[in-house]
Amino acid sequence: MQYVTLGRTGVQVSRLCFGTMSFGADADEQVSVDMFKGCRDAGINFFDCANVYAEGRSEVILGKLIADCRDDLVITSKCVMPTGKGPNQRGASRHHMFQAVEQSLKRLNTDRLDLYFLHHYDPHTPIEQMLTALDDLVRQGKILYPAVSNWSAWQIAKSLGISQFSRLARFECIQPMYNLVKRQAEVEILPLAESENMAVVSYSPLGGGLLSGKYTTKTRPEVGRIVENKMYSSRYGDESNYQVAERFSAYAQQHDTHPATLAVAWVMAHDAVTAPIIGARNPDQLAPSLAALDYEMSPEQYRQISALSIDPPLATDRAEEQ
Repeated sequence: MQYVTLGRTGVQVSRLCFGTMSFGADADEQVSVDMFKGCRDAGINFFDCANVYAEGRSEVILGKLIADCRDDLVITSKCVMPTGKGPNQRGASRHHMFQAVEQSLKRLNTDRLDLYFLHHYDPHTPIEQMLTALDDLVRQGKILYPAVSNWSAWQIAKSLGISQFSRLARFECIQPMYNLVKRQAEVEILPLAESENMAVVSYSPLGGGLLSGKYTTKTRPEVGRIVENKMYSSRYGDESNYQVAERFSAYAQQHDTHPATLAVAWVMAHDAVTAPIIGARNPDQLAPSLAALDYEMSPEQYRQISALSIDPPLATDRAEEQ
């Protein structure tokens, strides 16, 4: 296993992070145990979670699994998304954040979270309040490094300025969506991360299964996130995405490589990406993603795969001068 530094933290993490969203949901406890063991056997020391995954069951299962190896692992969780029906059981206010951290620590049976992500941007809470609350949690030792997911580049950049000016613990890691059909992160988020030495732990390298080889312009599997989940079907429902998936699957077949392996390896090949987050419903589904650890992608192959989808437009309209 190759380990890399997580941004400027000095912490060493595996080149793949395992996302535990399936724990207690698509994967029962025994299947979760088997996948965790498979990841640990492969050398993975980085596990991503959130307080809303399986209504908290993912954290409970992960907490049991890390009990005898907690100090060897880097564990994350998140807050902001609704955890109940109450008006204050959501968001990034100090009120909710402090409660959410305590609840996650209890479910995970740990005394600290290595990375704590704001899961989404909260338009109702000033960024200054979010950052001050996170800084207080760092000072209390309940989280080690603040992190952010699903924010735009300008929001992240603004937060970095506030943190520096006010001498607050800053975001050290970004968690954006990133795969061959969702490349918006290339425009500003990944360049921002490189410029500011922030770690990038990107999610959905398989595009919700779209790049697993099961989807073409004419065929769909009977089960899968895109088929069963309205959020995923909306996210990837555009016909152009299926065209990319079809071209990508054909390319993988020509190179005698599982599409999932190639999809994860392509994300890993981006210089700004610290560790893609892989996920699975069972060990068999996990295996080809783990195989990306041993796949060596040449610069030429990276360019060939990138050409299978459309490059996102630049951040400026003056493209002719770039």
